[in-house]
Amino acid sequence: MKTVCRLCPHECELESGQTGFCNARTNVDGSIKCTNYGRLTSIALDPIEKKPLLHFYPGKNILSVGSYGCNLRCPFCQNYSISMAKAETAYVSPEKLIDTAESLIDTHNNIGIAFTYNEPLISYEYVLDCCTLAHDKGLKTVLVTNGMILEKPLLNLLPYVDAMNIDLKGFSQSFYSWIDGDFETVKNTIAASVKHCHVEITTLIIPGKNDSECDMNSEAQWIASLNTEIPLHITRFFPRYKLRNTAATPVEKIYSLCDTAKRYLKHVYPGNC
Repeated sequence: MKTVCRLCPHECELESGQTGFCNARTNVDGSIKCTNYGRLTSIALDPIEKKPLLHFYPGKNILSVGSYGCNLRCPFCQNYSISMAKAETAYVSPEKLIDTAESLIDTHNNIGIAFTYNEPLISYEYVLDCCTLAHDKGLKTVLVTNGMILEKPLLNLLPYVDAMNIDLKGFSQSFYSWIDGDFETVKNTIAASVKHCHVEITTLIIPGKNDSECDMNSEAQWIASLNTEIPLHITRFFPRYKLRNTAATPVEKIYSLCDTAKRYLKHVYPGNC
């Protein structure tokens, strides 16, 4: 019998033993299980600005962890070795992760835990368990996410999240169709999240794909309709993964798009320039 995963808009219908589009959620005896639960591929103490978050505890560090899998298929993925494959992992329980984060508070200026590197929300159960424990200990929790999550699980998680950097990868469904995503879902995630926690947005500019002034004008206007204080990071693409033959984004294009966004938003930052 097939079981439907209700975490993201793909809503994969899975036979028993079958794994979904994200490569991390599996039908186990009729129930959808997070099969990358606690399976970490990466762990590092990063500056909070690296997420990037520039308006959330600047100057602090945050323990950053990632697993494997993703529910998008971006041909420009910067972390494809872990997001697109089951990389080597080590199991870290929520309790162990919280203990590690606590041990770094005084000695390494740590404020909490960031879930990043791959798409954290496909590890929903693990992230929820860790965030709940972290809040009980007074630690801050951060998500770096593509925003591809349905409303019900998102609203269940948001009370335990302090900050998010959400990738708004383009500003049209045609762009999201290119990466197997859903534009409206991502917009809904952003709109819901800004009501509950600190949010910053990142848009990676890819030549010939999402680099028009018209698209950035529409994007910035929409973000401003939520709150003109939301920081927007407009970042430069470099050849990666399946787009190795695409030229890097011209620096002048990044600054031009920043000028466009600044017509509507108070905090706009060029990235990787």
